[in-house]
Amino acid sequence: MRSRKLMTAVLSAAAVAGLTTMTAAAPATASVPTVPDAPATAAFTGYQIVKLPNANVPNFQRRVVYCPGGKKVIGGGAEAQGNGAILVGSFPTDDGNGWIGLGRQIGYNDVGISVYAICANVS
Repeated sequence: MRSRKLMTAVLSAAAVAGLTTMTAAAPATASVPTVPDAPATAAFTGYQIVKLPNANVPNFQRRVVYCPGGKKVIGGGAEAQGNGAILVGSFPTDDGNGWIGLGRQIGYNDVGISVYAICANVS
């Protein structure tokens, strides 16, 4: 309600000052960048979730799960487990065939890391 009163006061002040027209800024339009090597449309078949179960590894050591049989990763994630565990990274491999997870655990030399990859045949 306060903003409505403030807007009314601003408009009234503008009228008193002799302003006859007010213009509103046009809404901004966002541009979406294109990925040069991405197909215009992609068909996904053989959807599959591949899991690398929890295992303790030294802090900051990468754990990688790969897609089977020529499938490409279309998503993924990771989980850090333990008291004070922090997930430091969760991202696809450079070749697009798997997913990487890494973390650390405060006060310990190792951390539990699980990694998941969402895989599919991409055409």
